[in-house]
Amino acid sequence: MEENSGHESSDDDFYNRAYDDVEDEFQERDDEGDVSWSNAESLSSKVIRKESLLAAQKADLQRMMELLSLKEHHARTLLIHYRWDVDKVFAVFVEKGKERLYAEAGVSVVDSNTLSSSRSFSKIICEICYEEFPANETTTMECGHCFCNQCWTEHFVIKINEGQSRRITCMAHKCYSICDEGNIRNLVSARDPKLAEKFDRFLLESYIEDNKRVKWCPSVPHCGNAVRVENDEYCSEVECACGLQFCFSCSSEAHSPCSCLMWELWLQKCKDESEVVDWITENTRACPKCHKPVQKMGGCNLIKCICGQPFCWLCGAATGTEHTWDHISNHQCGRYKEEHRQETEGALKELWRYTHYYNRYKAHVDSLKAELKEKLDQKIATLESRAELETKDFSWVSNGFYRLTRSRQILLHSYAFAYFMFGDELFKNEMSSQEKTIKQNLFEDQQQQLETNVERLSMFLEERFAQYPKDKILKLRMKVITRSAVIDNLCRKLYDCIENELLGPLQQATHIIAPYSSKGVERASELPAMTGKEGTNYEGR
Repeated sequence: MEENSGHESSDDDFYNRAYDDVEDEFQERDDEGDVSWSNAESLSSKVIRKESLLAAQKADLQRMMELLSLKEHHARTLLIHYRWDVDKVFAVFVEKGKERLYAEAGVSVVDSNTLSSSRSFSKIICEICYEEFPANETTTMECGHCFCNQCWTEHFVIKINEGQSRRITCMAHKCYSICDEGNIRNLVSARDPKLAEKFDRFLLESYIEDNKRVKWCPSVPHCGNAVRVENDEYCSEVECACGLQFCFSCSSEAHSPCSCLMWELWLQKCKDESEVVDWITENTRACPKCHKPVQKMGGCNLIKCICGQPFCWLCGAATGTEHTWDHISNHQCGRYKEEHRQETEGALKELWRYTHYYNRYKAHVDSLKAELKEKLDQKIATLESRAELETKDFSWVSNGFYRLTRSRQILLHSYAFAYFMFGDELFKNEMSSQEKTIKQNLFEDQQQQLETNVERLSMFLEERFAQYPKDKILKLRMKVITRSAVIDNLCRKLYDCIENELLGPLQQATHIIAPYSSKGVERASELPAMTGKEGTNYEGR
């Protein structure tokens, strides 16, 4: 693709202030060499594989056991009840005391002498089946209730099969104490060893299922990994070791600058209306008088709406009713014109509004699919094979491609955001008409600047630069690095606008978006696995 120097000059002039904002930053980067835009390993999120799940759970259990002097199963019961939030457990302990903490979680901590006294009798009547059993065929839980092993086993088997393994309560009436997992394991394994293994697996997976800081990776097919965030920013976007990027809050694909609710509504709307919109766009035209969609049933391009208004199928303009083979009354149309439609009323107005945002959203989705990294890898391989080139570092190409794809993702999600932000579905009474217009113009100006620069970067990377002479490659390198820095700055400004000017002042609703990062979605680092025999028990999902 050849350069269009005139176009580039006017474009650079128009966005001069964007270049000014990053000039110093770019100079520093250029002095240090090409900046790497790839994700750096971060300590704020961890990947938990099946090999490291036990280690992750043991670490929290050990902390709880040491600070409260508890047995492991008591610590697990407390943590499951408080969703594995160790800090929350300690806060309740300080605020309400140990007895209240244990009672709310169903933990019964009693003296071993109390339990042994209940087994001093040679015969015990089970109050469930009302049969008499030797003391060694009964089990007393820590809450003090004693029943026969057969009734206990039946109770445990039912609860495990019902998916209640993590909090199996005592059988006694109005007793909410959690049963000792060691007793459950011993009784169930005597009847069904595989069910006992299932029970242990459920206890282990409770670290993910009941933990607000941990979620399964939503990859399909499932990779078997989970991701844990290490701070309180649950509205964040993370990348699993399998490569999938997703929103930690809603487990959907990474969707900032959309909030989770916006993205959920957008996906549902696209699912419900996209096929209808595609058909209407392709097969109908809007009447210039009543704005209802009209379908052409014949070959003549003079169409008449049911309201009586005749118009031209080619350009959509109103016409007279008389026409000949080469002329339509009160109308001249030499070519099709795509003009902005006036705002309409009711359902049609909303349809065209949705179509506007959907078409632009879809355009960037299609561009992402078309911009393949394999093509750039081939160009890089060709450059590296050229002996006359002094440098063999062409990371500016892959860095530019990363910036391109990341900014396209932001752009496509920004159209879904704009649809709800400036519509009536979520924020009808939040802004006056004048305020909405001002804020929409501010947002669209920044969105348009970003979109223009993204398309320019895409054009640079599509050039056949692998065959360029050395001086032309150096010029293109400067263009790609500079444009990438400009796009990074514009993305940051767009997020600042959304967070501070649009979502920040909202009174009736709170919409939180994942913060912007120049390095993109955070890649979770690996959590070390346990070594030795203990680390080999879990088989995964």
